[in-house]
Amino acid sequence: MILLKQAEHSLRTGEMDTVICNVYGCSSGEEKYYRDRLLHIIDGYWRSFGETEIELFSAPGRTELGGNHTDHQQGNVLAGSVNLDVVACAAPNGSNIIRIISEGYPQEEIDLSDLTPQPAEVNHTAALIRGVAAAVYKRGYTVGGFDCYMTSNVLGGSGLSSSAAYEVAVGTMMNRFFCEQKLTPIDIAKIGQYAENIYFGKPCGLLDQMAASVGGVIAVDFSNMEAPVVTRVDYEMKESGHTLCIIDTGGDHKELTSAYAAIPEEMGSIAAAFGKTVLREVDEASFMHNIPSLRSQYGDRAVLRAMHFFAETTRAVEEKQALEEKDFSRFLRLVNESGRSSAMYLQNVYAGISTLQQEMLISIALVERLLHGRGAVRVHGGGFAGTIQAFVPNDMLDEFKKKIEAVLGAGSCHVLNIRPVGGTVLLA
Repeated sequence: MILLKQAEHSLRTGEMDTVICNVYGCSSGEEKYYRDRLLHIIDGYWRSFGETEIELFSAPGRTELGGNHTDHQQGNVLAGSVNLDVVACAAPNGSNIIRIISEGYPQEEIDLSDLTPQPAEVNHTAALIRGVAAAVYKRGYTVGGFDCYMTSNVLGGSGLSSSAAYEVAVGTMMNRFFCEQKLTPIDIAKIGQYAENIYFGKPCGLLDQMAASVGGVIAVDFSNMEAPVVTRVDYEMKESGHTLCIIDTGGDHKELTSAYAAIPEEMGSIAAAFGKTVLREVDEASFMHNIPSLRSQYGDRAVLRAMHFFAETTRAVEEKQALEEKDFSRFLRLVNESGRSSAMYLQNVYAGISTLQQEMLISIALVERLLHGRGAVRVHGGGFAGTIQAFVPNDMLDEFKKKIEAVLGAGSCHVLNIRPVGGTVLLA
């Protein structure tokens, strides 16, 4: 713990600049933005809770680099943490109450004397806090109250997983305050997933929390959902000569729950035809041999989505290998293949039968046109609406961003970095 005024002094004098650069992967001279954000939350904490000893925390959003809709079938995924994050200033308060102020929202106050799921909290942030506390308690730790002021620049609805960043931030604080930091990043990821599944009411997989908690570029093999294999990939994206962009296509996620749910349902129906639960358990050669009967029984789209899974889960492994071998050209080819497979076979680029609104497809077509055969573009995250991902050659970036935003609107093209660190204590 450090006195609030001492933490402020460390930031203003540049004493934390090395830590900031190490966490965010920024170059020397780029620290001011991050320094100012941390000073801002220290001020917010002081105004809300007064002058105390405090600690500073960060938990990043994440981007899916490969493996579109493979995790729920126990496949392979490639993901990375990004330089957008939740930052928090917090301290234990000696009570049984957690008080969290997330800037722009009312204060959340959770009484830890009752750690059971609360129906009134479903789909609300309070459920995530209570769920994380309950999961930590179930692991044998005594949880207590703390005060926290936080802010987030993780884009909501962007596929960057703002909820996972929030869960990892809360889990990282509890690990520091009450668990002697004995919880591993994978433990914290599982705790976040538990909170989102059981308390918040969203049946998400583990990918989002894993990428936010572990940090850097990671490959995850979900063949064993209880113990997924996580491998850090040693690759510095800044060396690639390309910039990662997440592009908001302007699509609306409302009323798309059934479209998202249909993907695992249809993939699951194909798996069930072979007496299996998920496609990871199905022999691909047997699947290919039985396509005629599968088409007649389950329909062409289900078969196409299964074909996407088999290729995409293998492709995620190949993308990992390409980065490990420093072969970024091969990685870009695989990213483009992933984008085509999602659009053509997985078909998560538009919902319904309307021909009037196809934001993702027109955005992908626009990016391909602007890149002139260079770089890469793919569906990002769940699809149907929301965002796409592009790797843009650095020499094209300024003009690319200008032309994208001329069509899709100012601020629609978000330039990101892969940061090397997941959920972390910034200053203690």
